[in-house]
Amino acid sequence: MNIKTSFNQLIKENWAFLLFALVLFASRSSFADWYLVPTGSMLPTILEGDRIFVDKMAYRLEVPFTDIEIMQTGQPKRGDIVVFNSEKASNRLVKRLIGVPGDRIAMLDNKLIINGEKITYEDNENELLKTEYLGNVAYIVQFMPAAEARDNFAEVIVPEGHYLVLGDNRNNSADSRYYGFVPAIEIQGKVNKVLVSLDPENYYLPRKERFNEPLI
Repeated sequence: MNIKTSFNQLIKENWAFLLFALVLFASRSSFADWYLVPTGSMLPTILEGDRIFVDKMAYRLEVPFTDIEIMQTGQPKRGDIVVFNSEKASNRLVKRLIGVPGDRIAMLDNKLIINGEKITYEDNENELLKTEYLGNVAYIVQFMPAAEARDNFAEVIVPEGHYLVLGDNRNNSADSRYYGFVPAIEIQGKVNKVLVSLDPENYYLPRKERFNEPLI
């Protein structure tokens, strides 16, 4: 039996499994995916060990396994949590979308100023946490003390086709303050919820209270 015959027989005997695998990977490529979060840059919203669900059709539909756009399905908005493959960071990152094209963004003592208006912050029982109001979206941000925190920057204008992102763990996040604006083509999808969460500091036991936890 030659190699070609063996290969054809393998395909014939396993076509159902191969078709399932193809559909699964194509779905993860273009429709929905899930990622394990290894760092704390989005604390307290997303914890280390969370496995998050990403809607990859939130903004556009792509040809599977490519970045070729078939159609646009929506626009990223302020307050969205997005996953993107950062070329500058050489890594996949999860951050909060703060600025859309045309926005004027500045930060003064860890407080955001967008288009000349100061963002509202509300104190929390924990002095390291504050509720940040970004339009109609409210979420908690964390301000852990850090020796070289980038808690100030002069006003910048978000260019067309790009976005400004920050981590909710403001003083411990490598985001647009380090890597600059995020090109729209790098954004892979919108994070909707936590599917499963395992605690790396407690023998990876499940955090059942976070299973299927909405993030928006």
